[in-house]
Amino acid sequence: MLAKKLVTAQKRGETRALCLGLGMVTCSMMMYFFIGITIVPFYTKSVWTIETVCKVLKANIKEKVLCPDIEGSEEEDTFPYPCLQVWVNLTASGQEVMLYHSEDTVEKNPKCSYVPDKLENSKEVKARIEKIASNFKKYHIFPCYYDPGGTQTNVILSRLYPTKGLLFLFLWPTLMFTGGCLIIVLVKISQYFSALSAWQ
Repeated sequence: MLAKKLVTAQKRGETRALCLGLGMVTCSMMMYFFIGITIVPFYTKSVWTIETVCKVLKANIKEKVLCPDIEGSEEEDTFPYPCLQVWVNLTASGQEVMLYHSEDTVEKNPKCSYVPDKLENSKEVKARIEKIASNFKKYHIFPCYYDPGGTQTNVILSRLYPTKGLLFLFLWPTLMFTGGCLIIVLVKISQYFSALSAWQ
């Protein structure tokens, strides 16, 4: 009687462990799919892939512009902000090019190097842009990214999805997938040895 109870408890535990492993594998595949359709296209679309060194030539704050400065934008989504323009010397080619904060900045407003988030306090926006301009003048040599193909003559300060960040995103589903597969394999090995011992 006790042996039957132990066997039943063992089978329940194996079933739960197997369901856990299958659940982990399923969740990891869903995470792979989500990352593949949302983040990977933005990463592959970016042409600023080579890192180099940029030296600031000038950083000027011009008159206020509307954000975003793109076609088809609704008026309620626009707000005025000071336009910061940063020009740098690209070490790789020696050219004088315009610096943008990220790929997103180029799409939002190609006239300005930095596009702030929509804030109600215009003084806070102005203070932030002035601080960024002073930092560029203070730290005038820094790493940046350029387009080796030459389709984009400008450079960006940071990529939205760098290679290390993308690998880090894939790390968690990979660990979950590996753990799930390991649990399934251990359950199958346990079932095999149980059946072997019962046959003997």
